Amino acid sequence: MNSGILLVDKPQGITSHDVVSRIRKAAGTRKVGHAGTLDPMATGLLVLGLNSSTRLLTFLVGLDKTYVATIRLGAATTTDDAEGETLESVDAAHVATSALRAGVERLTGDIEQVPTAVSAIKVDGRRAYDLVRQGVEVDLKARPVTISRFDVLAERREVVEGRTVIDLDVVVDCTSGTYIRALARDLGRDLGVGGHLTALRRTRIGPFALSDAAVLEGIDVASHLLDPRSVAERLFDVLPLTAEQSVDLGHGKRVGVSLDDTPGPVAAVTPEGRLAGLVSVTDGRAKAIVNFPTDEVFA
Repeated sequence: MNSGILLVDKPQGITSHDVVSRIRKAAGTRKVGHAGTLDPMATGLLVLGLNSSTRLLTFLVGLDKTYVATIRLGAATTTDDAEGETLESVDAAHVATSALRAGVERLTGDIEQVPTAVSAIKVDGRRAYDLVRQGVEVDLKARPVTISRFDVLAERREVVEGRTVIDLDVVVDCTSGTYIRALARDLGRDLGVGGHLTALRRTRIGPFALSDAAVLEGIDVASHLLDPRSVAERLFDVLPLTAEQSVDLGHGKRVGVSLDDTPGPVAAVTPEGRLAGLVSVTDGRAKAIVNFPTDEVFA
């Protein structure tokens, strides 16, 4: 199995690690990683790397993302989504559409967000979700995120157990590290009725779209692999190498190039069209940030 980047549409009810395990089996290689997880409840785009292309994943994790989601207002939960236990239920009938829109507007742009307690963030070396499950109270610090788009696509009201709840279908464009569950929590808290997430689907990671992802069931991995060079060229400037430069860069040497200084990454491509590495440039000389072995290494 060659190296490459694989786009997968994760189904609901399994973990991202479950997807990795299935791809390892389907591809016949242990060298599989991912560029950011999705909760079991969530569906949508996962970006995986196989063999030497796992080295590219570090540079994909921080890309902006797009989600479509459903937020329920009128109840808060322990996990900020539908899988948690209900903490409180409040009749949301009095919340006007104008108030909803104003609340959404306040959560748009550059904001400080406290991550959901049931997250993979480490606290004293342990995952926050593990601590919460053991009954430990977790106090996570707010962090800056950017919500460049937070649009309400639809608003529905219904009576559940004698109380009115409001379901909002939304689309969110955001920076990496944003918790959509936290947006639902904070919107409900701001409106005084509580809120949680009932559905979440990731539709974009950087330039990669869900429409280009493969269905997991019965996947033919080889036919869906994206060449690492084509992926790198979508993300970074490109530096064509000579055959001699390709060899030198692979041996850890600096090579002379006609590029302005840049911390990179710049995609260095061999005459045969293979991604040799990602480089930075200082004083007219390119130095490898990371090299990519040839596929034969993994044959």
